[in-house]
Amino acid sequence: MPIKPMRALFLFAHQDDEYGVYAAIADCVQRGLAVQCAYFTRGEGALAQQRNQESLAVLARLGVAASAVSFAGDQLAIADASLPQRLHDAGQWLEQWLLQAPDQLQHGGADSIDSIYVTAWEGGHHDHDALHALACEIAARHGLLERVRQYSLYNALGCPAPLFRVLSPLAQNGAVARQRLPWRQRWQHLRLCLMYPSQRNTWIGLFPFVLLHYLLRGEQQLQGVALARLQQRPHQGALYYENRRFYRWEQLQQDLAQWRASR
Repeated sequence: MPIKPMRALFLFAHQDDEYGVYAAIADCVQRGLAVQCAYFTRGEGALAQQRNQESLAVLARLGVAASAVSFAGDQLAIADASLPQRLHDAGQWLEQWLLQAPDQLQHGGADSIDSIYVTAWEGGHHDHDALHALACEIAARHGLLERVRQYSLYNALGCPAPLFRVLSPLAQNGAVARQRLPWRQRWQHLRLCLMYPSQRNTWIGLFPFVLLHYLLRGEQQLQGVALARLQQRPHQGALYYENRRFYRWEQLQQDLAQWRASR
């Protein structure tokens, strides 16, 4: 029986979060890793399935088959912006998914995992931070923390409300591994950013900054993770989700504490 390839796992809070790791996904596919993706919230109402299909189409362009994509948010009925209140269910699902049984993979479990990619601890969206904490603590429990990499989407460091920075890793999260992208790949990725019509309003705000990033820097940026960071505010000053009055840092800490106590 042939040995199956090692797995590269990509964790997303929302459909379209993959824009932060287009290059990493493509690189893992090119390296022959078994890329698997999971989304931990679902869209609202009639848009839910459209959002899924949009992300599936983007991932297919990057070489990821639909069969390798899981919609945990759909399975668990976790609404967008509610992940901190569903940490127990999401954590159980994530742990089972990370440690798939050996009868599903010839070398299943932690030994089958090459790398894990998760949204950064940056105070951009509370779902992003909640998923980051889940991934780090569950990975640490199974000796996988050194294989976890975080990717920035957006944060409000140094920005007056309601402005934000896009694809700008926080220095507080450690050294940044940078992969310079050729121009052809940059244009391909920018075209992918236009494949989310259901999120048109969101992308009106995001796209100009993503465009500037690809024109001026054109890098895939990844950082390691550390459990100690989970006890610290992502950065000084108001966080983006606080500026938008979506959530409070203190509430997220309470949610995480309750989840830890329930394990």
